[in-house]
Amino acid sequence: MTAPSRPQSAIGYFKWAFIVTAFGLLLGAWLGWQSTGTIGGMATVFFICAVLAVLEISLSFDNAIVNANKLKDMTPVWQHRFLTWGIVIAVFGMRIVFPLLIVVIAAKIGPIEAIVLAAREPGEYARIMNEAHLPIAAFGGTFLMMVGLTYFFDHEKDVHWIAAIEKRMARYATIKGVEIAFVLILILVFSNLLEGEAADTFVYSAIYGLLTFLAVEVVGGMLDASQQTMSAAAKGGLGAFIYLEVLDASFSFDGVIGAFALTQNLFIIAIGLGIGAMYVRSMTIMLVDKGTLAEYRYLEHGAFYAILILSVIMYCQTLVHIPEVITGLGGAALIGISLWSSIRYNRKEKAEGREQAVENV
Repeated sequence: MTAPSRPQSAIGYFKWAFIVTAFGLLLGAWLGWQSTGTIGGMATVFFICAVLAVLEISLSFDNAIVNANKLKDMTPVWQHRFLTWGIVIAVFGMRIVFPLLIVVIAAKIGPIEAIVLAAREPGEYARIMNEAHLPIAAFGGTFLMMVGLTYFFDHEKDVHWIAAIEKRMARYATIKGVEIAFVLILILVFSNLLEGEAADTFVYSAIYGLLTFLAVEVVGGMLDASQQTMSAAAKGGLGAFIYLEVLDASFSFDGVIGAFALTQNLFIIAIGLGIGAMYVRSMTIMLVDKGTLAEYRYLEHGAFYAILILSVIMYCQTLVHIPEVITGLGGAALIGISLWSSIRYNRKEKAEGREQAVENV
């Protein structure tokens, strides 16, 4: 699973994703047969794995674009490391270890006991995971909100999709800490809508999400600066790698929790979301190799707007339940509109170029 060195056909980029899909769906069908002993049960688990994969892909369009934005500035060595080690961490770390870790902390039991609980008492396991949704949503929502706001609050940003909003944000970016102040205000607003212990949990978790973002930024900058002095080949490597791993974790929170609405079996969830993660990896490689972000100038904007929408939805989920399908479709719609706007811009530029050429003749 190495990063390709040159552009290839679109199907070629998804070769590993197709292989993992076939293996994962067969494994899901086998689990269904082993657990129920019926064709119907096997088909049900097969279908759930497929739906979870689609859910993960729909929730992660923006993740792939943001990953590609960061990866394009990394050396081939670090690109390869992220696309190999990173996918292992994404699939096994976030889809298996992370849910187990939550249960270990919440139920105050050992890792082995958590695995046994997931296998023998999936209902209890799901209950513990759902109870942990509030702090997870507060932490992940805050981190993603900082990611989105930092992109728009940039005084050097000169390409604007929704100019009325983005030009103002770029102008106010000269005020130090404006995005942090904005997030802190939102934290206070949402905490006031909650009561008692829930409000305290939301505030503490959100602050931890904010501090994590700032820590990743500081540590990443320090690591990359030190690596630049030691080796030019390591430039932009480890710090960006850490940033992308934490970002992927934040994107995964919503999908992991939402998966329990379809099944309470941890292993089925891991298969379905793991398949989806492989497609995100393949999309990331294709975007980097084909230079899609440069070709479609507003695509990146759509992804970061989708991130902001997702962060707000995660905040709102601490108050009311919002189906994951809305989250996925909302992000996909924003990216689709930004792609359409980019195509329109490119056509306009080509038309103007032809007119200019005719005038010169």
